[in-house]
Amino acid sequence: MKSVALSEVKDDLSRYLRMAAEEEVIITRHGKAAGILIGFASEDDWFDYRLENDPRFTRRIEAARASLRAGRGIRFEDLEELDHEGSNQRAATAARYGRARSKRAGSVRRGHR
Repeated sequence: MKSVALSEVKDDLSRYLRMAAEEEVIITRHGKAAGILIGFASEDDWFDYRLENDPRFTRRIEAARASLRAGRGIRFEDLEELDHEGSNQRAATAARYGRARSKRAGSVRRGHR
């Protein structure tokens, strides 16, 4: 973390923004911390920062953690198994739908010819 006087930052802001992409820059006024300059090396960094500092996201995380502590929820290890079962169910449903659709289509064609 680098500490820089406000007067220096005002004179060369672009330089300190580049610096802030690598490390936080503490801006001082009269020798005391007055603010912090945080840079982003990429759009992903900017997105992560916004997400981490969004109060709605924080509330959802807190609610999810409380739910897990109360015994509700699914363990991460069980998700793959559930996804696999869900894929099998979707495949079976699609197969039934495909057969039923072809039977209906055939009967409609025969009935109208």
